[in-house]
Amino acid sequence: MSVSPNRSFFVRLLGYWKPLFSGKFLFVTNTLSCGALMATGDVIQQTREIWRETDHVREWARTGRMFATGCLMGPFGHFWYMALDRRFPGRTMHIVLKKVLLDQLIASPIFGVIYFCGMGTLEGRHPINCLEEFKRKFWEFYKADWMLWPGAQVINFYFLSPQYRVLYVNFVTVGWDTFLSYLKHQNQHDAATSLDEVGVLDKQQTGAEGSVRLLEDEQ
Repeated sequence: MSVSPNRSFFVRLLGYWKPLFSGKFLFVTNTLSCGALMATGDVIQQTREIWRETDHVREWARTGRMFATGCLMGPFGHFWYMALDRRFPGRTMHIVLKKVLLDQLIASPIFGVIYFCGMGTLEGRHPINCLEEFKRKFWEFYKADWMLWPGAQVINFYFLSPQYRVLYVNFVTVGWDTFLSYLKHQNQHDAATSLDEVGVLDKQQTGAEGSVRLLEDEQ
């Protein structure tokens, strides 16, 4: 029986993709996909910022830092899920919920430290300052984390094969990374806006003082 051209195409495509999710290539796939999708999240967030403020300039260096930090987070996710599946094999709901709880209590804060410290270091900041920023923003980060990830991870641990865990998480994190980019850069954006406002007020005050002096000279 002959195989249809469409089916033959998909079989060949699957043959090309399958090695990326096995053996040593799985580590590379998990690392690069995490970096690429974190950069995608930042591109989305910066696009939103440009829509809100037309004078906002896109920062490709910031997107590059997101990519590099994602490549730091990818290896941790790779080995974390391998260890979790090895320690708790199976897909019963009891096992799934145990994995979800451990993921929230252990992996989530570690991911947060890697993200804030990685981004801060690439920005040229001292590690102590990076940790202070993480502590300052931790509860906002962690509350949002609990709103998204338990449900997403139930799907991950119950339905998906282990080799697809990190890739699934990376795709879910496109939206999550948009939030992380916002959380990381909101203070910098607010500070820049405040400086612009101060500059405008200073110009207005200088202009007003000049007008007063001009009137006094005329008198």
